[in-house]
Amino acid sequence: MRIIDSSNRRTIATLFARNRNEDRAFEQRVGRIVDRVRDEGDTALLRFAKKFDDARPPLEVSKSEMLADAERVPRDVRKAIEQAAKHIAKVAARQVPRSFDIAVTPGVTVEQRVEPIASVGCYVPGGRFPLPSSLLMTAIPARIAGVRDVIAVCPRPEPAVMAAALEAGVTRLFRMGGAHAVAALAYGTDSIPRVDKIVGPGNRYVAAAKALVSRDCAIDFYAGPTEIVVVAADTHAHWYAADLIAQAEHDPDARSIFITWQRRFAESVVARVKKLAVGRDIVKTSLAAHGVAIVTRSPEEAMALANRLAPEHLVVDRESLARGSITAGALFVGPFTAQALGDYATGSNHVLPTSQAARFRGGLSAADYMRVMSVQRVTRDGLARLAPTALPLARAEGLTGHAESIEARLK
Repeated sequence: MRIIDSSNRRTIATLFARNRNEDRAFEQRVGRIVDRVRDEGDTALLRFAKKFDDARPPLEVSKSEMLADAERVPRDVRKAIEQAAKHIAKVAARQVPRSFDIAVTPGVTVEQRVEPIASVGCYVPGGRFPLPSSLLMTAIPARIAGVRDVIAVCPRPEPAVMAAALEAGVTRLFRMGGAHAVAALAYGTDSIPRVDKIVGPGNRYVAAAKALVSRDCAIDFYAGPTEIVVVAADTHAHWYAADLIAQAEHDPDARSIFITWQRRFAESVVARVKKLAVGRDIVKTSLAAHGVAIVTRSPEEAMALANRLAPEHLVVDRESLARGSITAGALFVGPFTAQALGDYATGSNHVLPTSQAARFRGGLSAADYMRVMSVQRVTRDGLARLAPTALPLARAEGLTGHAESIEARLK
C-alpha cells in the first residue's frame, strides 16, 4: 500500500478504472456459457455445474437436507443469523414504497399501485468463504416485499447458508453458481424456474452474466470488485487500518483507499496495514495492486475526492465530514461505526453499488422487489379540464392522432 498526494491525478483516475478491452474478451467467454444454458437448458446447466461446481443432480437442496445441515451450525451462529434477520427485516419494512391516490384536479385522479414482483433469484457466493449474510440481505427484503417465489442459488451451500435460507424463508435452494446459474435463473430450464429479477453479489463471472441477461431479466446492478474509502485523521490509526484489511480480505481485486489531510497519520495507518497484512496472501495481493493512501490539502478536499470516487463503502471518522451531499453506496459515520458491522448486524443492506454506480443509485432495498404502477381515472368534467393542456401539446409535437383521440371524446 503506497502513499500519494491528491495532486497525482493520473493515479487517482485509475483507482476504480476498468480495463474495457479485457472486459470485452472476458464477456465473450461468459456469453458463450449464457448462450449454451439458454439454448440447451438442463443439458448445458448440468454440464457446467459438474465442471465448475463439482455438483451432480439433483441440484435442488431438499428441505430435509437444509434442516439437517442447519442443526450442525453452532448455537451462537444460529442466534446471530436470527438476530441479523430481525434487523434486516426491520429496516426493509420501512423501505417498501407506499400506495397513494391523489386528486390532481377535479375529475382527475392518479393512483400509485405498489405490488411485489412474482419471483426473484438470490445469488449467494460460495467461493472462498460461506456467506450466509449475503443470503439474508437478498432474501429477507424480498420476503418483506411480498415476493411469492424466492429462489436462492449457491455453488457450495455450507450449513450456515442452509440455516440462513430457513431463517429468510427461501422458497427453493439450488446447488449451483457462476454464469450458468445466472443464465438458468434468467431463462429457466426444466428444473430451474425462470425469475423476474436476479439480485446479489458474485465474482466477475456472475457480474458479467448478470449484465448480459439484463436485456431479458431485471437485475439489481452490475457489481464490480468491492471497495472501501476511509476518510480520517488524528487518532485510531489501528482501527482504520483494520477496516482497510477487512475489505482487502474479500478478494485480490478489492479496492482499499485511505484519504487524510495529515501525512504523518497516513504514514501511521499504512505502517499498521503492513503489519496486519503479514501472513495474509489475499490481503497483500489486494493492497499491493489496489491499496493506496491519499494525502489532501484539507478535509474539504478529502471529501470532494471521496465523493468523486463514489465508493461502495465510505467511512468517515467524524460527524462534520458527513454533512452535505454524499455520494456513496453506504456511509459509516464515527469511529465506532466499523464498516464490517454493516455487513452483518446493523440491518442496512450490504448489497451495494460498485464501480461508481453510487452516482445514480443506492444499495439493495425492499423497493427493488416492487413494481410501481400508475392508475389514472378521468371523468367527463376532468376531460374538459385537461383538454386545454393536452391538445396544444399534442399539436405542437405534430401528433394529430393524439389530439383527435381527445377531441373525439369532447364531441
